[in-house]
Amino acid sequence: MKYRVHRFGIRMTEDQVKLEQFLNNLDGEVVAIIPNVTPVPATFVNFLLIVEKIGVRVSEKELQYG
Repeated sequence: MKYRVHRFGIRMTEDQVKLEQFLNNLDGEVVAIIPNVTPVPATFVNFLLIVEKIGVRVSEKELQYG
């Protein structure tokens, strides 16, 4: 399987619709959403890493012969 990682800038209080549209437009399957949480004192999420599994399978021959 192959994976694609997207960096999605977000303001959690305002971008719910934007995130929903982004996720619905992906071709593959979302396997993880990882928030980047800023440190104290102003703790907030400023972007998400979204890991998408794309539908390309690697055959056994490709694994053996590179």
